[in-house]
Order: sequence, then structure tokens, then C-alpha cells
Amino acid sequence: MDDLFSYSRQERARREAPLAQRMRPRNLDDFLGQENILGKGKPLRRAIEEDRLTSLIFYGPPGTGKTSLARIIASTTKAYFVQLNALTSGVKDVRKVIKEAEERWGLEGKRTILFIDEIHRFNKAQQDALLSAVEEGTIIFIGATTENPYFSVNAPLLSRIRLYTFELITDDDIEKLLKKALDDKERGLASLNPEVEEEALRHIINFANGDARVALTALELAVNFSPIQDKKRLVTLETAENALQKRALLYDRGGDNHYDVTSAFIKSIRGSDPDAALYWLARMLEGGEDPLFIARRLVISAAEDIGNADPQALVVANAAAQAVQLIGLPEGRIPLAQAVTYLATAPKSNAAYIGIEKALTDVRKGRAEPVPPHLRDTHYEGAKHLEHGVGYKYPHNYPGHFVPQQYFPSAQTNRHYYFPSDYGFEKEIKKRLQYWQRKKDETQNEGD
Repeated sequence: MDDLFSYSRQERARREAPLAQRMRPRNLDDFLGQENILGKGKPLRRAIEEDRLTSLIFYGPPGTGKTSLARIIASTTKAYFVQLNALTSGVKDVRKVIKEAEERWGLEGKRTILFIDEIHRFNKAQQDALLSAVEEGTIIFIGATTENPYFSVNAPLLSRIRLYTFELITDDDIEKLLKKALDDKERGLASLNPEVEEEALRHIINFANGDARVALTALELAVNFSPIQDKKRLVTLETAENALQKRALLYDRGGDNHYDVTSAFIKSIRGSDPDAALYWLARMLEGGEDPLFIARRLVISAAEDIGNADPQALVVANAAAQAVQLIGLPEGRIPLAQAVTYLATAPKSNAAYIGIEKALTDVRKGRAEPVPPHLRDTHYEGAKHLEHGVGYKYPHNYPGHFVPQQYFPSAQTNRHYYFPSDYGFEKEIKKRLQYWQRKKDETQNEGD
């Protein structure tokens, strides 16, 4: 009687589970997407089918099938399968699994697969607890993460594991999944007699943004939200829009996508594409990015990628940062957009950036030579006695406010770090430097 009651409770829970949970693939043939790693004949697919897995990590955006694939492995493998969630488990739980795995292997000769979802949430000590067991083969470890493993997983552990990258699911595969859910009476929505207009279906697919879980949840919400007419639930575009309201953006302020979007943003500015730069700015703002983080990136870009080709760029970027700090969002998006478009359309030069990098390289590799006596500070008692400043030529006392003299340390030959470009204001700077260099050469020739 207890077994019957338990079964009915489990069955009810299964039927009442969210659609995304009910529609999880049950085998590899049922799995949609990730053909690059799970297509017929691919190494990972063969390893699963032949039950000869090694430790691995599934990395990719949410809703791309990482956990679903782990569950397929659990249902097909002859090994003992254990699942932990990094959010609720710790070192104690991991060590317990490893100890039981050792006993199971010793007594039964049976392998243990340990699947840890959200492995990026494990800290260094927790990840280190897995290291020896993975290396010795005590467990076959499978981790799933939405964060870049090269940032979130310890290098020693990562070096012992095969990494598989999951991509966003294509719109075609999302469409197949949704239609399958609409036709499935056992696990899907067919029992509700849904009728989804093509425009509504396309809206849901677009809304999902390559996330199968979001797509199924959105479809279920839209169907349940639709009124019943002639024993059918008609899902129109208007119904879908009202049910879904806002797209689920793939953006995690602390995650890998944060860095990728930021990179695209800066590269669009550097590449002089204001439209693309505004698009990535909108992605960051809509995703909840800190506007001050965006402003800081603009200040860096103004100095690194534009520099003296347009010195005003740094002024504009700083003004935008101050404006955002003063007024916040949503109005802060306006000065940010002004700065983004100014920087993207400004002439570009990284000469100042390259110059400081070269100078730093010389300083780090060379000796710290003493400051020449004529350049030393004279604003203290006794400086004259030490002959500090003797021989220094005050440029403002000479025509054009310039006079050639040595500014490098005595033991170091003159080096050139700054090479202005031929673009924007740097073209004028280049002319000045060439003029001053001619003056230096003339003085050198006179001395010879």
C-alpha cells in the first residue's frame, strides 16, 4: 500500500512538474541540438553509448542541455550515478561520495559517476577535494557550468578533464521542441488542445534566445494564459506578448557573458562602428550592468584607443562618467550614448598606450639609473651645495619655449617610445616632434 501511495505521489509530481522538466529528453535520439559534440559518430556520443566515459565538464549558456545530457548518462550507464548541486553541497558531501565510490569499486567492481551541477560555485578547497579522486579514477567526474571554466575551475582539475562546449540551441531546434511539446499528450500540452498561431510561435522562439528551458516555460505560460474557445486554447501573437512581456536576456553581470559582451562593446568602439557600440551598450544596460562599470570602460577606451588623435575624447568620457554618477539610470543612458558615439566616431590612435608599455618594459628590464644632476630637485636647503639643478636650461627662456638638453639618465641612450599617428590631432603633434628633433640634431651637429 505504501509503494502504491508512493508511486501515485511520484506520478502526480511528474505530471504537475513544469513543462521544461517534463519534456527533458530521455535518450540521445530524443536530444535536440549540440550536433557539434553529440552528432552521430562524435567521440562524446560514442563514449556515452559504449559506457566508457572519462571525467568531463559541460560548459555553455543556460537551457542548452547540460543537465539533460547528464540525466541521459545516468539512465544509460551501468556505473553508479550520484548527483550533487554545488550551491547546496560542500567538501563533506564530496568526500562522502568519494569514500563510498572507493568501497563500491573494491567490493563490487562498479564505477561511480559524480555529476556536480553549477561546479563554478565550488571554491578552490572544494574543487581540490575532487582532484586526487579524478586523477586516480576513483570517480568519473562530470561538471556543468555556465561560467568559463578557465576562470572558474582550478587549473589542476581542468587539466585532468575533457571540456565540451554547449552552444545556444538554434531556432529550428527550438521550434521542433515546441511543436513536440504541443503534440505530446503524455508529457506535453496536447491535452489542453492548444492552437498556436505561427506569429505567436515565432515570438516565443525569439523570446527564448536559444534557451530551451525558457522556450518551454514561455510556451506553457502562453497556453495557460490563453482563454478557452470552442474547447481550444488559441494562442495569438497578442496573447503571447501579453503573457511573456519581456525577453530573457543572456547576460550575467558576474559571469563569462559579461566579459564577452564588454569585449564586443569596446571592440566596436575601437573599430569605429557607433551602431554596433550602441547595440552592445543597450545589451549591457538591459542586462542590469552597473553604469559606472560602463563609464570606466569608456574612460579607458578614450585613452587607449583614441589618445591624442582626439584629446577631447577623454574629456567627453570623463564627463559622461560624472554625469552617470550624478543622475544615475535611466537618464544616465543618454550621456553614456553620447560618449559611446563620440568615441566610436573619433580618429583612433593607440600610440600613447604603446608608448607607456614600451617604457615600462625598459624600466622593468633595466637598471634604475640616477637622475642627471641638472634635472634634480632644487626646492630645499642644501640643494645648491650638492650642485643639483646646475646646468639646467629653463625652456621658457628660449625661443619657442624649447631648448635641446638631456632628459634621460646619463647612462642610458635616448629612447623613443611615442610615435604619433597621422590621424586627427596627433598629426599636429607629429609635426612638433619632428621640428624639435631637427633642433636637437642641429645642436648636436654644432657641438660636433
